[in-house]
Amino acid sequence: MQKIADVVSYARSEVQKKKGRKPSNLQKPVLLAMAFCKEGLYAAGHEGILIFYHIKDLQYEIKICADISEPISSLMFSPDYTSLLLVTDQGTVYSYRPAHSGEAVKLLDGTCSCFLAADFLTPGNNYCVSVTISGEVQVWSLEDGTCLSKINLGTEAASMACSPSSKSVAVGTQRGQICFLDVTKAEAPRVVHKTFLSKLPVLSLHYDQIGQFLIARATEGHIFILDARPSKLFQVLGYTVLEDEVLHLSVTPDLNHDLVKVMVLLDVAEFQQARLEIFHLSSAMITDNEEYVNEQGMFNASELKKKQYDMDCPLSSAVRLKNSIVFGYCSCAPLISKYHLSEGATFGGPTIFSSEQTIHSKQFGSGLLCLSPNSQWLAAGAKDGVLFIYSTSSLDVLAQNHCHSYQGGGIRSMVFSLDGNFILVNGENDCALVCLKWKEIKKTEVEKAALYWQSLRDVLNKSTSVEDSVLKSMAEWNFDPESTSKSLSVTEEDGDITDTDGMTWIGQKIQKVMREETLRFANQKEELQMGIRKLCETIQKMMHENEQVPDIEKLELWEFNLDLEEQEKVQAEAEEDVARATREIEMEILSYCYLQDLIKFECWDNMCVKERAVKCFHSDFEVRNFPLEERSKEELETLEEVLQLKRTADLQAQKKNLDSGIALSEEEGKEAAREVTVDAASLCLNGSLSSQYGGNTSILYHQCDLHTKEQKLNQTILLKEVIYKVKAAFNEEFDIVVQKKEQEIARVKERNLKIQEILEQLDLQVELWEPVLTDDEMPERVLTVQDSEIKAEKYMTQEEKEQAEMLAKLEREKRLATTDDERLRALDDMMGGVLELRREDVLKMDIPPPDFLSRPEDLWTEEEKKVFEEYEKKVKELDEEKEDYRQFLRNEWSKIEASIKETTQNFDEIVHKLSEKKLKSQMVIYQEELKIVNLIYTLLLDEELDTREAGLHKFLIKKKKEKVKGARKILSAKRAVEACTGPYKEALHEEKNLEHGFMKLFAHTPGNLFEELLQLYKHRPETPDTEILLDTANPYVKGSPEDYQGAVSLLMKAMDELDSPEHMPSGLDQSMWEHFCLARRNKMENEERVKWKALALAEMQACLHRRTEENDKMKSELEKTFQELTWLKEEKMKLQQNLIVQFLLKQGQVELDSTQIPEYSDAVLIDRSVVEELNRAVAAQGEKKITAMVEFKDFSKGIIQLEWEHKKMKMQIQDLKEKARDIVILPISKDCQLFLTMHNYDTHIAQHLAGMEQSLGVMDKLHKKNVKTHQKKVRELKKCIRLKEQENYELSLQLKEMLVSVSERMHIFEAADTRDISEKITRQRYREIVKQKYLRNLIREQEKQLAVLQSEIQSWNPRTLHII
Repeated sequence: MQKIADVVSYARSEVQKKKGRKPSNLQKPVLLAMAFCKEGLYAAGHEGILIFYHIKDLQYEIKICADISEPISSLMFSPDYTSLLLVTDQGTVYSYRPAHSGEAVKLLDGTCSCFLAADFLTPGNNYCVSVTISGEVQVWSLEDGTCLSKINLGTEAASMACSPSSKSVAVGTQRGQICFLDVTKAEAPRVVHKTFLSKLPVLSLHYDQIGQFLIARATEGHIFILDARPSKLFQVLGYTVLEDEVLHLSVTPDLNHDLVKVMVLLDVAEFQQARLEIFHLSSAMITDNEEYVNEQGMFNASELKKKQYDMDCPLSSAVRLKNSIVFGYCSCAPLISKYHLSEGATFGGPTIFSSEQTIHSKQFGSGLLCLSPNSQWLAAGAKDGVLFIYSTSSLDVLAQNHCHSYQGGGIRSMVFSLDGNFILVNGENDCALVCLKWKEIKKTEVEKAALYWQSLRDVLNKSTSVEDSVLKSMAEWNFDPESTSKSLSVTEEDGDITDTDGMTWIGQKIQKVMREETLRFANQKEELQMGIRKLCETIQKMMHENEQVPDIEKLELWEFNLDLEEQEKVQAEAEEDVARATREIEMEILSYCYLQDLIKFECWDNMCVKERAVKCFHSDFEVRNFPLEERSKEELETLEEVLQLKRTADLQAQKKNLDSGIALSEEEGKEAAREVTVDAASLCLNGSLSSQYGGNTSILYHQCDLHTKEQKLNQTILLKEVIYKVKAAFNEEFDIVVQKKEQEIARVKERNLKIQEILEQLDLQVELWEPVLTDDEMPERVLTVQDSEIKAEKYMTQEEKEQAEMLAKLEREKRLATTDDERLRALDDMMGGVLELRREDVLKMDIPPPDFLSRPEDLWTEEEKKVFEEYEKKVKELDEEKEDYRQFLRNEWSKIEASIKETTQNFDEIVHKLSEKKLKSQMVIYQEELKIVNLIYTLLLDEELDTREAGLHKFLIKKKKEKVKGARKILSAKRAVEACTGPYKEALHEEKNLEHGFMKLFAHTPGNLFEELLQLYKHRPETPDTEILLDTANPYVKGSPEDYQGAVSLLMKAMDELDSPEHMPSGLDQSMWEHFCLARRNKMENEERVKWKALALAEMQACLHRRTEENDKMKSELEKTFQELTWLKEEKMKLQQNLIVQFLLKQGQVELDSTQIPEYSDAVLIDRSVVEELNRAVAAQGEKKITAMVEFKDFSKGIIQLEWEHKKMKMQIQDLKEKARDIVILPISKDCQLFLTMHNYDTHIAQHLAGMEQSLGVMDKLHKKNVKTHQKKVRELKKCIRLKEQENYELSLQLKEMLVSVSERMHIFEAADTRDISEKITRQRYREIVKQKYLRNLIREQEKQLAVLQSEIQSWNPRTLHII
């Protein structure tokens, strides 16, 4: 760890060098976090540097990955190990990707506060702006979500909005200000203007779509209207005050009429309904502002055209479309209602409107609505964090997304971009901002949104460029008082008063009105003041005269009051206010007392074991016990019943095991019983370690036997009992440790008393360490108030003061009586309060000096000198004895302190062990609680299945009854069809007979007349359609006999006109015409009868068809119900068999190759004995295989050994043959011959070595002689060097003198007028220089010639030598 810390310090200095900073001398860094992966180790600490160690065997390489300059407290890899999360101690979260090796990216800034609002910057497809509660404005990129810039306003923000007509941002504050920011450069936003509206917080800001108006909503129903354009310096146009508090505000543009309609949702507290108020803003309010507002800046109600509407239910949010359609989110239920507002409502009499359509929003908590700019989509958000987007035409859900969590407060605000492609969703308390984009949407919706955005962009482009140029030219807001005073003078002339010297816009308007009124009524005011002054003087004169008269004639002071009734009224009101305040305070105190008693009962009195802590002596480490509630009598009785059931079940199981084991022998039976008990005990312990920490797991059911609902319920009760026992066992150990601490504190106090005595004897003032129990260790002290905690002086009555003085006097007399003892005073005076001399009295001893010390030493006698020597000797011995005793006391002091430290440190170790015990106890408790959770989960599933099954059974019974009724209806319908079919066929047959009779009757008429009569026969009169009513007597047939008779009578009346002689064909006899009319009437009457019969039959057949379809549908529903019942039974069987069993696995026992958790849904739980038996069989087969392999290995080893020996012999034969060949062809040198021929070869070698040593000695002497010669030459050279140095020194002195002379001559030369002489000398010198240059060139040429001649001579020398 020390080496890693050194490496971190080196890495820090290297990073600072790279950044251009000087490395600072830092202390040794502390590593706080590490994360290991397969590539290596990542480490970080206080220095804020992420370092990677690439480990290879015993070596490692260091790499600096990132530097965030903040202390890193935690490192954590993602499950796939692709990214690493870095968490600082401030809560900031960074992400680092090891594969990309880039910088760490900030994901979450823990130092910043929650987002308050967010909006899109015009045009809405590149940037968005957000503001936090602390007043920090941030600009974000929509492309990658990075923060481009930020600026802090230095005040708490309350709202924010972006202007559509310019790249300006308005931020409302809690102080009532509106700050305007220039964001034309997204990387560098700046504040260009501020407006101080009022002292009320600006809750929300809204722009109209064209960007003309800025509507600011404040508290107490105040709404301010501003000019949103920078070219108008964001002029305040006016304000209006509504009756109630404003909950929500919606702005709807009306481009055709150049209006902006503002709808406000008011909070009506006394009624369970909502109230909407709508007013209009026109562009004329900007040009002719004075006509629309009064002197105080308030809009005239008539100019705003206010209208009020009351809704049938309370709303929390409301938006309005252009066609007077309003959508509202209900505050009492998760419903979205649609209303249509009529234009007939006026401001004087609000009308209550009911919802036309209501849908369930599938959300919970209070919600809010947001309308898209093109009014096509409606966004709804609530406290659950789910965003729903509806279609405004049909209220169908188009999309939904879970943007924020319920724990974080859900959704705070949301806003659409102008083109409708994006939506920003801001969380309440989770510090998150979500930007969404459409993924799938209909093409028509996209085209409509694009068309609307194009039309809106054409309108905005006319003013955006101009306003942006003005915004860029505006100077950054200056906070100097001089600049503010200048701006005040300018803005007052224009009629717009901004935040200049701390006064609000409303205050300045009121001040201006008051100033004008003061000037207008100055004379009247002066007259009133003069009158009041005269009246006061008269009254004072009367009071002075009243003091001079006798007492009998004097008046009381109250008689001089001019208005006694008003004074009494004010006093009564004051007394009433005091009484009311007293009652409120008493009720508040009473409520607090009740709350205190309730909390005390639930958290203290109801606890049989109170929560308390035990702390270490030398650190803040503490351990708390488990608080336990006192169990009720019903709980104990239930537990006893469950334990009795468990004992009964265990006895039955033992009896069953004994009955099954009768055939076994006694020894086998004992062994089996022992195995059964061991197995049962081990199985009961599966899933937890409660038995090791005070829990009795023998009372639990086996985890594999929990099949019934009663067993699971009993198991949960028994598990709670086990948890209670574990907690109680730990609390017992905790109480023992607490007693030990109290004993240790008592011992420390005793030892401190001894140390205090030692310090008094040593006459030292040292503050001693004295441990005490804290409030956490003695929680009962919190319930009692000590006198030292009360800072106020105690109020005492006169009787209490006298009683306290009397008690103090008695106590003082008693103390004096105990201290005034003559014997003790005498003992203290004579012997220091003791009868014997103790060792500790040595420090108090003092040897009295002789009397003659006052005289001079010269006057002492010999005897006095001896006495003085003895006195000095005694003093010295006493001082030595005192010093020894002081040293003894110091040693005793150090021993006591060491013992205190040792005992307290031992106690701290006990507390640490107790903490480990509690950690393990908590682990055991969590294990048991996990079992309870699993059991409750299975019980809930079982209950849900039972409920579903009961519901299906009820549904099945109901459907069966309906099926029986349906069968009866089908049977009656069939009978009715059969009864109606016969008359219908008879009517058809009769109709055919009438046609044949007509043919036979008029067959003898001429052809032309017959054809004309046939046409008349087929002609039908026009009859009016009659409404057919249901016949109550026959539900299957529409129409009654009366209706049929009415239709026939109408037909006959129509036939009377056709039967008139006017329609008779020419040439036809009258009698024939009458027969023809009668036949035609019969025919028409029969056709009408057939028509009615056919209609009745069709209705009966349709009814029968409907009944048959209903019967078939009911059969399919019954089949589905039976299938679902079967499935429920199967699921219940699976739930009873597929148990959740909890096991304890040792760490590292189960290893996974990948990070993904395997799927165990199809796994099977088998007994361990099966696996062990299989393992034994595998082990036996493995041993057999190993034995065979060993035999095979030994045999093959022998074969290999023989082959190796055979190869060895072959190689030896080959080596011997080669040696023989080498001996034959071996050459013999002289040395070999000498070695072979000479008998004493060693002597010869020794003589040769002696000769060589002699030659070496001679060479050594010669070398030493040469060294001496060279040393002598070196000394001579050094001597020459010294001489040369001396000569150089003398020459340097001469040079200095020559330089002095030269400088003098130069001065003389400059002083003398030797201009001509110097020119001659200059020419002469120039000739000499030219001559020297010529000679040098000549010397160079001659040197070159000489070199050429020498080279020729060298080339001729070998030849001449050869000739010689």
